[in-house]
Amino acid sequence: MRGKPGTSPQRALNTGTIVAAIIAMVLVFPASFWLLGASTFDGGKGALAIAFSAVVGLVGGVLIGMLTEYFTGTNTTPVRKIEQSCLTGAATTIISGLSVGMVSTMPPILVISVAIGGSYALAGLYGVGIAALGMLLTLGIQLSVDAYGPIADNAGGLAVMSAMDPHVRDITDELDAVGNTTAAIGKGFAIGSAALTSIILFSAFGQTVFGNVLASFDIAKPEVLIGLLIGGMIPFLFSALSMDAIGIAAFAMIEEVRRQFREKPGILEETEYPDYRACVDISTKSALIRMIVPGVLAVLVPIAVGFLFGVYMLGGLLAGATVTGVLLAIFMANSGGAWDNAKKLIESKEFGKGSDAHKAAVVGDTVGDPFKDTAGPALNILIKLMSIIALVIAPMLKSYWGL
Repeated sequence: MRGKPGTSPQRALNTGTIVAAIIAMVLVFPASFWLLGASTFDGGKGALAIAFSAVVGLVGGVLIGMLTEYFTGTNTTPVRKIEQSCLTGAATTIISGLSVGMVSTMPPILVISVAIGGSYALAGLYGVGIAALGMLLTLGIQLSVDAYGPIADNAGGLAVMSAMDPHVRDITDELDAVGNTTAAIGKGFAIGSAALTSIILFSAFGQTVFGNVLASFDIAKPEVLIGLLIGGMIPFLFSALSMDAIGIAAFAMIEEVRRQFREKPGILEETEYPDYRACVDISTKSALIRMIVPGVLAVLVPIAVGFLFGVYMLGGLLAGATVTGVLLAIFMANSGGAWDNAKKLIESKEFGKGSDAHKAAVVGDTVGDPFKDTAGPALNILIKLMSIIALVIAPMLKSYWGL
């Protein structure tokens, strides 16, 4: 990835991603022929079908990345919409950001749906699994691009703390804004692959319990319908618990900072050192303790539903959690990224910092941080973990219920 002076960093990063995708697309065909040893479709499961399934997933991942960039990128139409809403206060900023996030769920879901349908037509459920793998063929470059964001963000913090020239901070702000977008793109890849992976795990669960992949989970059965509703609720409950943990930790942090300002007035005059350790302890303990309940929820709910109410309700639970989990994850990741870059867009303008519009943008960014950095990414883990737990206990459930 190279960029000449004046070139957009986003363009350089996009070039690296596209080149990596092209290389992977070319190499997946000889790799499939070498591993599977067949060049015909062979009933839909030959090497050529498998290779094309991987390409479907790869193209789907790149499209999701491009769509994510549109909804969260610097100076794009959705971000400018949020920027304009900042002029009328924090309330309209929140409303506009929520609207952008909700709208942003439609295109990626359509892409994921096409990827599922196309890969299934090529090689059945195995093809869907290969499509999920295809989305991760460029994982190396995606991890690099994703890590770029926090590095640029911390570079900006170092520039401020070391009192460097303002133009240095201007450069790091631009890099940080691009980093917000690249982080959202990385989350988009993760969400897409999580959706496909969950489908495969769900089908494996059905195969293990019934010997028939999906036929036994009929939505007309009340157990399945109840499971769908409860499963659809789980991602919302999980997100509420994780964001509430952030709110509690933030309150404790603010109180600690205020206490230090009261007891050590020299901090503001730079004659006394703050107690950094107390603030670090609050963050660390909150991160460890407050995440116990959401983590236990993801593990125990499938077990409890499976052994207390049966495999039909558990199947509905997994399906409902996957649907709402994917939608909620996309919504939160894109809303948070768009709010953050709307704030950066205002800050890049003359007299932007400190204005009423900037204050409203800061409110939006503060709301967006737990969206894009905590609850959203965690939902990918939630839906996959629930499916894995269900698959692990499937043989025990089959014996327990006499199936």
